[in-house]
Formats: sequence, structure tokens, C-alpha cells
Amino acid sequence: MLVTENHKDVETKVGGGNAMLTGPVARFARQIAGQGYIVAAPSSFHEFTGPEALAYDVPGTDAGNKYKIEKKVGAYDEDAVLSVDTLLSLPTCNGRVGATGMCLGGHLAYRAAFDPRVASAVCYFATDIHSRSLGEGKNDDSLSRAGDIKGELVMIFGKSDNHVPPAGRDLIRKTLHETGVSFSFYEIAGAQHAFIRDELSKGRYDPAITKVCFEMLLELFGRTLKLDLGERVGDEREVEDVC
Repeated sequence: MLVTENHKDVETKVGGGNAMLTGPVARFARQIAGQGYIVAAPSSFHEFTGPEALAYDVPGTDAGNKYKIEKKVGAYDEDAVLSVDTLLSLPTCNGRVGATGMCLGGHLAYRAAFDPRVASAVCYFATDIHSRSLGEGKNDDSLSRAGDIKGELVMIFGKSDNHVPPAGRDLIRKTLHETGVSFSFYEIAGAQHAFIRDELSKGRYDPAITKVCFEMLLELFGRTLKLDLGERVGDEREVEDVC
């Protein structure tokens, strides 16, 4: 399938200019679009930088980490709501919306799922959920709002991810269980943080595992976005104790 791209300026409360996507994020979006989806890829730091994307080097990383805790959590949420609004306004949209992202974007995809219009989300190595440290003040409510998620989640981490350590991953999994969220949770042996990011500056990219994880996204999105299967049922059914 051939892919076309265009840019749309959307007014936000905080303003900001037009900022480009990083190479790995743009290529990730194109891969999804190539499977027949309409993809909206908002710039997370549009109020701080642009038009060039931050580089994957020490200054770019430092700037991103700085902006990440200067931006208000409500501004992140507004970006997500406006992205969903934009998709649903398109005549080619079927009305079913999913979310995905990596690293900070994984956390933002998780928060996007607070919107009942979001049917599913795939969150790759989502940072700061376990530490409740996203945004200005480093005191987000992502874990405490897990019960607001009505769609289905896929959470994917590397077993060697030191940004989200084992105790943090356990906390996320336990919270999702206790709040009744419909989710799958995967920890990939040997994978580090950002293992699907297809640039080599930090030596973490694993193409083989990336392919498997992309298939997880395609399965979930195919079932929840492309197919009209109606409301999900059966989460509370009693499982028969037979082999």
C-alpha cells in the first residue's frame, strides 16, 4: 500500500509551532499507515521546540528530558484529545481509534486510553507510569486512573529495561489486574529500553524482536479497529477447570 503524508496545524491552549517527528517515530507511523490505517502523529513538545526534531544525542536527550517534566500533564492529554478529534473528523475514518507509542509515547498512549473513544492501545516500554513522574511537578495520576481505561491494552517491556525496573513493571501489571483492565503484558528476554527504535546511537535496536512486537500491534488493531465485532463481552465469564 502506498502511503501519503500531510501536516495539519491544530490550535492548543498552550500554542506552539510546527515541530517535526523524529526519524524512528515517522518511520513507525508509516509502517502502521502501510497496513491500511490513518495515522495521526502529534508532536509532544510543540510548545518548546521546532521545526526540527530533537536529535538522538546527549543534547537532544537532555532537552527532551527537560521538556518532559516542564509540560503540564493536562497539555499532554489535550494533545491526545485533539488527535482523536482530528481522526474522527475525517470522512475516511471508520470511527474506531487506537493509540500507540514508544518510551514517553508509550505512556501517552496509555493516557490516551482514558478517552472512551480509544478502543485499544499498544504501549511500548512506557516510561514514568510506575514512578508517577510525568509532567510538571512530576506527580501524574496515570496509575490511579487505570480504571478509566475501557479499551484493551498491550503493554510491552524489555526484561533488561532499566528505565522501568522489575518492581516498576510489577506495579503496573498489579494495578491493571486490580482495576479490571483488559490487557496483555509482555516482557522480552534480553531486550533493553527502546529496543524497537530503529537508530543505532545507543546500541539497543533489535529488528527481529521489533517485528514480533509489531505483529502484536497488528493483531490488536486488526481485531479492535478494522473489524466491527461489537462490544467486548466475556471478561467476567467463569473459566471451566478442564484440560
